[in-house]
Amino acid sequence: MELRRSCIVMLYTLLVVVNIAEETCASMAFKNVTLQGQHPSPELVAQDLQRRVNVSITRREMLSYANEDTTTNCLTGNPIDDCWRCDPNWHLNRQRLADCGIGFGQYALGGKGGRYYVVTDSSDHDAVNPRPGTLRWAVIQTEPLWIVFPTNMHIQLSQELIFNSFKTVDGRGANVHITGGGCITLQYITNVIIHNIHIHHCYESGNTNVRSSPTHYGYRTKSDGDGISIFGSRDLWIDHCSLSHCKDGLIDAVMGSTGITISNNFFSHHDEVMLLGHSDDYLPDSGMQVTIAFNHFGEKLVQRMPRCRRGYIHVVNNVYSRWEMYAIGGSGNPTINSQGNRYTAPANPNAKEVTKRVETAQEHWRGWNWRSEGDILVNGAFFVASGEGLELKYEKAYSVEPKSAGLIDQLTMNSGVLGSRSNKLGKWTDGNGDAEVGIDGGENDYGEDSDGSFRLNSFTLISSLFIAMLSFMISCSICDSIMLL
Repeated sequence: MELRRSCIVMLYTLLVVVNIAEETCASMAFKNVTLQGQHPSPELVAQDLQRRVNVSITRREMLSYANEDTTTNCLTGNPIDDCWRCDPNWHLNRQRLADCGIGFGQYALGGKGGRYYVVTDSSDHDAVNPRPGTLRWAVIQTEPLWIVFPTNMHIQLSQELIFNSFKTVDGRGANVHITGGGCITLQYITNVIIHNIHIHHCYESGNTNVRSSPTHYGYRTKSDGDGISIFGSRDLWIDHCSLSHCKDGLIDAVMGSTGITISNNFFSHHDEVMLLGHSDDYLPDSGMQVTIAFNHFGEKLVQRMPRCRRGYIHVVNNVYSRWEMYAIGGSGNPTINSQGNRYTAPANPNAKEVTKRVETAQEHWRGWNWRSEGDILVNGAFFVASGEGLELKYEKAYSVEPKSAGLIDQLTMNSGVLGSRSNKLGKWTDGNGDAEVGIDGGENDYGEDSDGSFRLNSFTLISSLFIAMLSFMISCSICDSIMLL
């Protein structure tokens, strides 16, 4: 009996220890909300962006007075496009694009320094064993790749397209459409550039195996049907894409994602356009930093342009051509810095407000830092600002006020996929007329998750305690049986 009593006491003690370990591991995940890739001073990043815009506008104006050559006519004042599009031989140095980023995602390298991979096969029949030449085969490789398309393509995905780090998908020179199951997933990775791609009609998929690297595939539960789903990732740049008609969001970024720039895109025909942040209670999203610049929010959009939970969101020089409910919403005390945008309200007299604090009473949101500076408000649109303390910070800025608002049409004239309107871009070439297909990506797995070490340590601790508890229970039952004999 004494031995049995000792077993019960030890069993109870082990259960208490396991419970404490679980609580400790859970709290560790939230103690440090500073994310890797998070900028220590987001206001400086916002000021630098406006400085670059003003420099580009000034250069364009000065050159227009001096001469009328084709370079001057090419300049728009948009610092991203002016960085590469005015070079008539840009297609001979496609990777220069990686040097043209702005805002929080400006450090996204994509596949810079890597080899070119030419997508020659538009099929996607097998999500576990993709064929060389397909887009899926390229994005799962471990090495940096600059992915290009030799001709127009419609890629109908069978399952979500899971990227590996250090990839650029460069659709310039071709008309590339990505549709189908799950669409694009960026999960626990870094350094991705997606440029000049149509992404639309994405629907739910999953409950099957999908490959994420040359050496790993795993079971995926049902996806939401986002156009681009960003999960625990950083240093990302989505530029000159056209997005519409998806099941859930067009772009969603959650679970501690940061260092993101969403620029020069065209959004249309969708309800919940963009979600930034997992939930009001998920503290790591406080370190989320996103730049939304030079986009055109077009026809048939309802809400969430974006909808923010926590984080610092810089919304600058975008065109909002109407909305049905609201343009910018949020909860969980996000910082919204709106500069030099044009907001055109719908005819509905009850939907004139640009902003919406979602399910939050005024006494709670009046301290949130939501700022409008230099915005153009059309057709009765109004922005409800809030917060204290930001005024002093912005008064210290040095000639970075958003003077560019009056040139908003010029800055956003080429939003969306280039070449789909009057723009003409050259076809793929590496300069010598040669193209390499089916690059061997090596045999290494694509690395650890951003929180892999934490999850491994907590899992190991709890598993060890469980094994010890189980072993002790077995030994107690054996001893008890001996006593009965």
